[in-house]
Amino acid sequence: MSIGIVPTGAPLGAEIRGVDLSQPLGDNVFATIERAYNEHGVIFFRDQHITPPQQVAFTRRFGDIEFNIFAERWSVPGSPEIVVVSNIAEDGKPIGIKRAGENWHSDMCYTARPPRGTMLHAIEIPLLHGMPLGDTEFASAALACDELPEALRQRIEGRTAIFDFKGRKRAFPPSASEIERNPPVRHPIVRTHPHTGRKCLYVMRDDCTGIEGLEQEEADILIAALADHVIKPSHIYRHQWRPGDVLMWDNCTVQHRAIQDYDMPLRRLMHRTTMGGAVPN
Repeated sequence: MSIGIVPTGAPLGAEIRGVDLSQPLGDNVFATIERAYNEHGVIFFRDQHITPPQQVAFTRRFGDIEFNIFAERWSVPGSPEIVVVSNIAEDGKPIGIKRAGENWHSDMCYTARPPRGTMLHAIEIPLLHGMPLGDTEFASAALACDELPEALRQRIEGRTAIFDFKGRKRAFPPSASEIERNPPVRHPIVRTHPHTGRKCLYVMRDDCTGIEGLEQEEADILIAALADHVIKPSHIYRHQWRPGDVLMWDNCTVQHRAIQDYDMPLRRLMHRTTMGGAVPN
């Protein structure tokens, strides 16, 4: 198969053309896809028709499947690796997580080994008179790190931030057991990407609740400044979804948020898988 890699023109992101994810991928084809993923931070495939087991199999090419709290509540029957992301209700009960990821974040940064990346398969997209809603925005934490003033770079060099599961306002209240299983962890403010060696800012509002060695007030100011720097408009790619999209992002290079500009009767249905990662350094 002939693969085309088409950058979005934004600071990150590329479309991969000429690939049918419902078919087995040879090692050379997969290697090309993985290089594009590491380089661009976000990659996507249009017009895909894949089953849940096929999505799981493709995700596993990038690493072990990572399970999270959403999977315990909303997963695809027969494919517990897939989380259902949806605003649809059946018999008065939600079939998936409804309002996930409204604020800028990096997935599961509150864990000791945050995931390498996340994949979404778009099955239904909300349309308003033909206009797609429910976009997702992605910000380059790598470019943000590149653009830091030298004085600020030196100020944060070698410092670690405290990440607390309880810091973020969630679409549903976490249980006492979920809180107990996710105690606060510490990660470097500047991460090194495990595959490219690129430096990336790893700090965001809410999830980051402190910086070791700094008083709380000073830490709060620095966290807010760095978090806002990551999401400057010049760092962002905004993805407009189509049914059949399969999109994946790198959780070291990229932060993201879901645009919640729709509600029922406009339906949105996606299948999400997450690939395991390594301890940040």
